[in-house]
Amino acid sequence: MANAMANFSNIIIPAIIFYMVAHGIIHKVKVYEEFIDGAKDGLKTVVQILPTLIGLMVGVGVLRASGFMQFLGGMIGKLTEGIGIPADIVPLVLVKMFSSSAATGLVLDIFKTYGTDSYIGMLTSILMSCTETIFYTMSVYFLAAKVTKTRYTLAGALISMVAGLVASVVLAGMM
Repeated sequence: MANAMANFSNIIIPAIIFYMVAHGIIHKVKVYEEFIDGAKDGLKTVVQILPTLIGLMVGVGVLRASGFMQFLGGMIGKLTEGIGIPADIVPLVLVKMFSSSAATGLVLDIFKTYGTDSYIGMLTSILMSCTETIFYTMSVYFLAAKVTKTRYTLAGALISMVAGLVASVVLAGMM
């Protein structure tokens, strides 16, 4: 069964690409020209969101390098330890809301310190899968789409972050 899934995953992307090209040819669409136009639009979007990306990365990097995240984690961790969230996880939760790559750096630090099979290692792994980079996603995609009224997006995203955190604690506790 595992071998069948591996073979399926090896052919699915080429099959999708072949389907799109064949569909375009059948409907008399200039597939290559459309691809080039899409790539140009994509590059324009990258240029528009690049300052936001750089600002987020620099901000998170400064907070992490200054030790502020560890300090904040220690302060908040005193409150969260009772509900299964160790102090070393708090900076990860906070950073993950802004930058997945910075969070990955924290994950590696946690794995080196506690190991991957420890409670904190399991919690970290599940947490990274159950949560999203809220502020990064909102700033980049809303800027690219020129959305100015975000309505309930932030509240919904924060609620889903808390739900992912709760699920992570429950699942890691079961292992």
